[in-house]
Amino acid sequence: MRILTLGRLFAVLLALGLIAAACGGDDESDGTATDTGDDSAESEESSDEASEEPADTSDEEAADAGEEVTLKVLVHQNPPMVAFFEEFNAQFEADNPNISIDMTVVNASDLGVSNQTRLTAKDLDVTTITDSGFSAPVQPYMEGVEKPSWQTLIEAGLLMDLTDEEFVKNYDQLALEEGGSFDGRVYSISLGRVTYSGMFVNKDLLADVGVDIPTTWSELVSACEAVKAAGNECMTAGGADTWPIFVGSYGLLGATYPDQAALTEGLWTGSIKWNDDTSTEMFEKMQVYATDMLEAGVTGLAHDAAIARYAAGDVAFAPTGMWQAAALDDAGPEFEWTYVPFPGSDNAADNQYLFGKYDQGLAIASDTAYPEEAVAYLAAFSEPDNYNAFVNAVSFLPTQPTATLEGTIGADLAPLVGSFRVGFEQYWRTPTGAGQWANGGLNAASWFAPFNEWDDATALANQAQADLEAGLGS
Repeated sequence: MRILTLGRLFAVLLALGLIAAACGGDDESDGTATDTGDDSAESEESSDEASEEPADTSDEEAADAGEEVTLKVLVHQNPPMVAFFEEFNAQFEADNPNISIDMTVVNASDLGVSNQTRLTAKDLDVTTITDSGFSAPVQPYMEGVEKPSWQTLIEAGLLMDLTDEEFVKNYDQLALEEGGSFDGRVYSISLGRVTYSGMFVNKDLLADVGVDIPTTWSELVSACEAVKAAGNECMTAGGADTWPIFVGSYGLLGATYPDQAALTEGLWTGSIKWNDDTSTEMFEKMQVYATDMLEAGVTGLAHDAAIARYAAGDVAFAPTGMWQAAALDDAGPEFEWTYVPFPGSDNAADNQYLFGKYDQGLAIASDTAYPEEAVAYLAAFSEPDNYNAFVNAVSFLPTQPTATLEGTIGADLAPLVGSFRVGFEQYWRTPTGAGQWANGGLNAASWFAPFNEWDDATALANQAQADLEAGLGS
């Protein structure tokens, strides 16, 4: 993949132009030697003009001349992803000998500040804008909330409009619209989807106990009872880190409110309340999940340790993100397993979705000195073979329709890609002045004992609504 720069093309055209001019002079002469003096003078004049060059050349002109170019690239910390990009960068440099990649790795929490600082200083060419797509835009019904960092960068004119670039066509339209577009224009290519509303299922254990994979909440409750009666455990999760507990209940939230954008608007406008009948029932289920379904001792399990515990084989379900598939594979479980949506509703049709987020998205600085090289970098990454290797390295649900996931989970997840929906926390913005429990259904599972102080679902639902209304001014 060698890039033909504009400088090389200009040099070729100039040489051809001089040859054509010389031939034209011969055609116009009468064939006598006396005409050569004029030709020589013209040639000398042309040579003098050609030798005139500006004293300084810009970075862009240096790139056009085929000189060394350094593309500054920013990605967020994710070990498998960083390892992939290190290998990809080396291959890109080998294919383009005049281009070097200077890659910086930062924590995901630092992306906003790093992008704002370095893009403003014109110190980046290709960058990761967020680790969750273009999430949480300010909606017309929201008041008193700040714009997300990605939106401020676009409105400040710091990101290149990628809409008409050829490589963008490799990605599916929904991913472009939901994960990297603003006002109908594409500013970032979303590199993958991550779901965290499902659960791993020990198929062999369920078969031994004599129950099917549950598709409704009632079936899940019954399955857990049968599994425990046989001397096994229903569920495990990384309770010591707290957040895996409420991540494990995202499926409950999604099953109760499959349209998460509508849930967000309803809570802001008051048409949905955390303590109405539907939400209160959801809080009750979250308490059952947190106190009855999860095995004793999960408060001492870290997130990574929980999947190793699950691999032991005596636990039926592990509600967590699909990113743990690779870790489970590496743990070498001696049982067949799969990953399914968490069945939080007694209406099976509400349990068909996997909720999650768009992860990393790559963008180009609008004022990069090397637009052609930056576009070539994203185009090379977006080639189907390279992209397919990327999603398998990081275990993302693909955003290119031609990509296929490999490994144990690949075949099982492939039919579920179409059921992916953006999760509530990617829409939700907590009103300014709201109380500590206002996030309600998003975090409630981790607020019940033994992880926190609450032991009454109705009381927690009422408090969550009161804290939300404190921010809404109700």
